[in-house]
Amino acid sequence: MNLFRREPSRRPVEDVDLDSLLALVAESLGFSFEFAQDGSSVTLTGAPDGSADGPGGGPRSRRGEGLGDGEMVVRLTGLRREAGRRAREDWPMLVSEHLGHAVATAGDRLDVCDLKQARPLLRLRVEAVDEVPDLTRVVGRHLNADVVELLTVGSRAVRPEEAGCWPVPTGRAIELAVANVRERERLSSESIELTGTPVTRLTAPSPSAATHLRWLGDYLPVPADGVLVVLPDPYTLLLHPVDGIGVVRAIERLRVHAARTDGLSPQVYWWHDERLTLIRADIVAQGGQTRLVVAPPPDFARVLARLAV
Repeated sequence: MNLFRREPSRRPVEDVDLDSLLALVAESLGFSFEFAQDGSSVTLTGAPDGSADGPGGGPRSRRGEGLGDGEMVVRLTGLRREAGRRAREDWPMLVSEHLGHAVATAGDRLDVCDLKQARPLLRLRVEAVDEVPDLTRVVGRHLNADVVELLTVGSRAVRPEEAGCWPVPTGRAIELAVANVRERERLSSESIELTGTPVTRLTAPSPSAATHLRWLGDYLPVPADGVLVVLPDPYTLLLHPVDGIGVVRAIERLRVHAARTDGLSPQVYWWHDERLTLIRADIVAQGGQTRLVVAPPPDFARVLARLAV
């Protein structure tokens, strides 16, 4: 007697489990659904509770071609990659956020998952690490331990699931954004004084001023020993050349100014050899007096010792 056996699924069990979560969330949002055969997308149909309505209650426009009324294709490639990097207990949140975001932005003409559409709009936004609620839900890289550059499209941060759809690694996508910033943005420059210390202020049209440090020589002469940098806000750089022992006074002036502005970072940094290094400088109040206690990194301490000779 011949027995008919059901052929086991050839898909990874992780993909099957993720699909189950996607199905549950889609149903909870009031959609029916159909997965693409290769698992790269899911088509959501209808929304009885009206959650897929666009502004004013009208139907949203749907991304993609050849779709019927009330259908929306949600790409899953990036979601699957992100799920592979996360613990399973994080999956329900990832899936819920992914589908919820897809529904909320279904009327947008821009599909961020399509790199051809997103590439011209890629930019970087500089933020303090402590101001980013969850670094795992954004795409970017550290300028140093205090400051990060976040990959953005327009005014919003790119999500890991969106970047995961692209045919390039994250590092390459960030370099594309850097190239866009350099090509399409220009800083304005002015000379100012902080209690007698000359400083150059560079101002950007977008919150990516620190990105321009990579080609700082386009704006001012950069000594071999680099420059001091303060980041009052994402749009501004304050700079002083490291070209003489007067840099010690400049550290004090810049640190006090940074503390007063309460901006992106209250610290002073050293830009040298393509790195932004913290010059630890603490304002200490003792005996009714305020003084600055500087603890320079070893490389910068050697520069100071040489300049003092």
